[in-house]
This record gives sequence, structure tokens and C-alpha cells, in this order.
Amino acid sequence: MINKTKDIMGKIVTFGEVMLRLAPPEFQRFRQATYLESTFGGGEANVAVSCANYGMDVSYVTRLPKNDIAEWCVSTLKYYGVDTTKIIYGGDRVGIYYLEAGAVSRGSKVVYDRANSSVSEIKPGMIDWNDVFDGASWFHWTGITPAISQGAADVCLEAIKVANAKGITVSCDLNFRKNLWKYGKSAGQVMPELVAGTDIILGNEEDAEKVFDIHPVGVDVTSGHVDGAAYESVGKQLMAKFSRAKKVIITLRGSISASHNSWSGVLWDGQRLFQAPTYEITHIVDRVGGGDSFMGGLIYGLNTYKNDDQKALNFAVAASCLKHTIKGDFNQVTVDEVEKLMSGDASGRVAR
Repeated sequence: MINKTKDIMGKIVTFGEVMLRLAPPEFQRFRQATYLESTFGGGEANVAVSCANYGMDVSYVTRLPKNDIAEWCVSTLKYYGVDTTKIIYGGDRVGIYYLEAGAVSRGSKVVYDRANSSVSEIKPGMIDWNDVFDGASWFHWTGITPAISQGAADVCLEAIKVANAKGITVSCDLNFRKNLWKYGKSAGQVMPELVAGTDIILGNEEDAEKVFDIHPVGVDVTSGHVDGAAYESVGKQLMAKFSRAKKVIITLRGSISASHNSWSGVLWDGQRLFQAPTYEITHIVDRVGGGDSFMGGLIYGLNTYKNDDQKALNFAVAASCLKHTIKGDFNQVTVDEVEKLMSGDASGRVAR
């Protein structure tokens, strides 16, 4: 499918850690598995693949070792249309994460094996951000990267400052991961300086509370229904704290079970709260990367549907709804498929 998105905007840049994902097949538990299925994933890489899939010019930046596993990873990203020429090399290993996919009333589990990965040992000055941002109009980072190490946090801040100086739009997914903050600093100590340089802030029902102690009143995500209007206060508080922010977006996941979620989102632009339709996802195939697919859809929507935040939000929610039907971290849907769901056609009929 020919897509003219590359012609109407500059390059998208994302920065973070990509990992080898190893998972037992068919919802098996770790102890049942006789083999593990392999693929790659990571918040910012997932966003990059989504954007490339929609026809956008996107460059992914990370640090990888010079070995066969890294080459395998890079070739995978290239296959999906992501520019990998700004990746730098050094260190000894690619991080790994193990996923045990949950089903019905049994939740999923993730085990990280990413200590001493190449990107965790990155230092300021290793990446030429002026070169990376040549021709760029958007930079995306997540709260996972500064959680990895002090060096990764410092490089993330370095990138944000250069992007700010160049007038590049900066977006972040707060993505709080309590199991990653192990190098002596908390998210509350590190994240404020990074978010202060960010224009578009994305989070879920827990991120603002866990990182900034900002939370809505009377929300119970385990009830299976999340009231979007309750998050207007979260948007207002985040904008009051971070004056640069132009939009705050919250993904709304109601967990009935591991296999059945409700899914929606809201966007606060400083004056108005936009609410997307709510989808009932009743047979989840893979929810990992759901938030990243939302962010990829949001970047596409905000850059394609100019001055129509409602349509941009609706695209992001529909895109991430479809991601729950696809195995692996990467969202592999087309713009046409997303817009079909946006139009109200959720029939899943065979296309002939």
C-alpha cells in the first residue's frame, strides 16, 4: 500500500532498549515448556515498527553488541521498515525478557534478564544527537529507558535537550516499571527533569500515580470498567506540573480477566477532554505492546489528522485494540484495517 505520510512530515526518532523475547507457546507455563518461541520487542522499538508500518519515516536508536544476536535483531527491524543506521555498537549482550502469557484468571508474568546489556552501559556523548535529529520532527522516549541505568537516563536527557533546542516535538510514555529501578534512584527522582522537556505525555491508570503521586479519585481498574471522565483531573495536574506539555493522554484498560479487557483512552488538551469509544476485547491473543501500539497510532494520528484530536485518539485506540489480536510485541496492522474498525466495523469478516 502506498502511503504519503513520509511526504507530509519529518522523520520520527525513538530511543531505548530492544530485547530478545522468549516465551512458551500456546499459553503454557514456564515449567511446561519444552521450547521457547523467540522474537524481539521493547517499548520504543515497538513504537518505531508501528510508525513504519503506517508508512512513516522512522529511525530507531539504541546500543547493541557486535554479535549474531544483535544482527538478527537489526535485520528484524529492517524487515519492518525501520531505519537502523543510527544504532551504535559496543558492550557484550542483548537484553532478554521471558514472557509467560496468562489466560482467563491467570495473569501474565515477565522475567527480565537485561543486566549489563549494551544499552544499560551507554554514556553521554556516545550518540551524536545532532546527526540523529537531522530532518526529524518527532522524538519519542519512554520511562523504561531511564529506569535501566544512570547512563541510560543521562543519554535520554541529552536527547531531549537537543530535541528541544531544535524545536522537535517530544513525546513520552511514562511506562512505570517498578522492577527496573534498581540503580539507587527512584522514578520520582529522575523522571521530572525528563518529562519537563516533553510535549506529549502518555500514561495508563497507574503511571501518574506511581511516578508523580497524581491520581484520579474512585477508580477501580479491576471492576472491568474505567470512567474516562475521572482522568480529566490527571491531565490538569500533569499540565500544571509540566508547563511544556500540550496534550496528556491516558490509556484506559479495564481488566475483567487476562483474556477479557475493556480498552479505551482519553486526551486532555488543556481545555477539553476527548474520549474514545470503548472496545471489549474478549479473546486476547497477546496484550504485550498494547500501550506501545497506542503510542504508534497516536503519533500517526496527530501527524495525519491535523487539528482533529478526537480522530487521532480514536485511531490510537483502534490500532491498539487490534494489536491484542497479534502475537509478539509488534503491531502489524494497516491504516485501512484501523480505519475500518474506527468506522464501527468490528465484524472480523473475511476479506475476499
